Amino acid sequence: MNIPQPVSVHGGHSGQFCSHAKNTLEEMILAYIDQRYAWVGITEHMPPVSDAFVYPEEKRAGLDASDLKRRFAGYMTTCRRLQAKYAREIRIYVGFETEAYSGSLSAANTLIDTFSPDYVVGSVHHVKDIPFDYSQGCYDEAVDSCGGLDGLYAVYFDQQYEMIRTLAPCVVGHLDIVRIYDPCYRSRLLKPAVWQKIVRNLKLVKQLNLILDFNLRPLSRGETEPYLSAPILKKAAEMGIDIVPGDDSHGVDTIGAHMQNAFTILHAVGVPTEWRKPAE
Repeated sequence: MNIPQPVSVHGGHSGQFCSHAKNTLEEMILAYIDQRYAWVGITEHMPPVSDAFVYPEEKRAGLDASDLKRRFAGYMTTCRRLQAKYAREIRIYVGFETEAYSGSLSAANTLIDTFSPDYVVGSVHHVKDIPFDYSQGCYDEAVDSCGGLDGLYAVYFDQQYEMIRTLAPCVVGHLDIVRIYDPCYRSRLLKPAVWQKIVRNLKLVKQLNLILDFNLRPLSRGETEPYLSAPILKKAAEMGIDIVPGDDSHGVDTIGAHMQNAFTILHAVGVPTEWRKPAE
């Protein structure tokens, strides 16, 4: 096959604006240029709506929700400046990643109105307001709150559906991240009650003409497949949904690390590699 150019529809979390990442935003962009990315979407996290959703590492840094809102405004200003500074070297799309907990969807719409990002990535990191992907302990708490793993998947995909329906984000981020601490996720995703919800969500993605993030971050953690897992990827490809790589890098060390693997996987299921851009 012809080797496509690397891109990232969900990229560029930096230590400058994300407390669980590394490097400055400019260092991230220079790494994308060095790796010859055709374009990159920078998608730092939206700020929390209240102190109840401030993460432990942010608290340890002495930050509260007001601080993080100011940091987000600084991110948008900085990213726009870097977008212009490096326009001849790389096309940068200035975006952000949403949340899906109590109050976050209306807050995301306010941020969109205030900052006019080029696009947003719609993601779900909480179930019943518990940040299930933060740690094994948080995952277990979310499982208990939902009455078991099957219940967690059901609530997650229902919340994801509502996020997609409400925000219609240009990109849907790491659609099956709910599997993160589940060693039996392959069989669980295919359980009829779960699979039905996945297909329902994919149909809405197709109806709204959104992009799916083929998220490579699990490979950087030593996992065996990206988000999307194989059956979801196959189904999305059959439905003709636009699928685009996202490195979800949290530091320069993973930029470009698994892109060739992504090309191979996507080519095998017939995903076109004339990557759809998240804006324009």
